[in-house]
Amino acid sequence: MFFKKKAQGPISAMIVGLGNPGAKYQNTRHNVGFCAIDHICKKLGCNADKLKFQGLYCRTKMGGDEVLLLKPQTFMNESGKSVSQFASFFKIPPENIIVIFDDVSLDVGKLRVRRKGSAGGHNGIKSIISCIGSEDFPRVKIGVGKKPHPDYDLADWVLAALPIKDRETISDNMDSVYDAVCDILKGDCEKAMAKYN
Repeated sequence: MFFKKKAQGPISAMIVGLGNPGAKYQNTRHNVGFCAIDHICKKLGCNADKLKFQGLYCRTKMGGDEVLLLKPQTFMNESGKSVSQFASFFKIPPENIIVIFDDVSLDVGKLRVRRKGSAGGHNGIKSIISCIGSEDFPRVKIGVGKKPHPDYDLADWVLAALPIKDRETISDNMDSVYDAVCDILKGDCEKAMAKYN
């Protein structure tokens, strides 16, 4: 079974949502990972508001597992610093780190689940791979839509605010993100991939 290795510490798994800190980035395409963590927190009746290792986090139970929900506060391209510190402190293996982030190659709100893989040009994922020394961690990608034309600057695109209609579409699919994370936690990544890819 791919997920999950027996964690050596009290935390079975870590669920990381990627984004940039600060009000000006709140509704940007790059911040849908933060939105996903907020949605999971809401469903579980908790709040990722404790600060440690350059990240806002909370500990909670999800599907019988003790998990850590994390929003790194390092800015996107250094997300791995916070993730690796938490993973090291709580002895969480890469296979038990689920990362949720934006994908510009997917239509708005569409999900894609991966068991592992390269960064695919995403700076947050690149940083995590570099800092934990592995790309063997499951991920849930949330589509934020393709650039309007190939010459459009990628940074401008992902740091732009999502139109309200797109925000609503993504919000409507957050329960699916939650369900996909639950499937991965149960060790059923294949089921999540079959359902959402």
